[in-house]
Amino acid sequence: MINNNSLINKIIYTANYRGTKEMDILLGKFVNKYVQNLNNKDLIELYNFLKLEDEIIYKFYLTGKIESDFKSEKILNLFKNFKL
Repeated sequence: MINNNSLINKIIYTANYRGTKEMDILLGKFVNKYVQNLNNKDLIELYNFLKLEDEIIYKFYLTGKIESDFKSEKILNLFKNFKL
């Protein structure tokens, strides 16, 4: 099992190095706001959320509708209500 510090570092890296500057900013700021306050289960869910394609994440951010089988209500609600 991966420890929390290692998982947090992976999450921060994944959020900040997406491939497009816009997604780096959006996800980087989102992760920085919440990552230290999540429990291990939520950290794993956040990491799984970040594995989704940028288009899916961005469309969810704009519309509130997820085009994926990702189901973590806590992560989705945090992201849906996040404002830059």
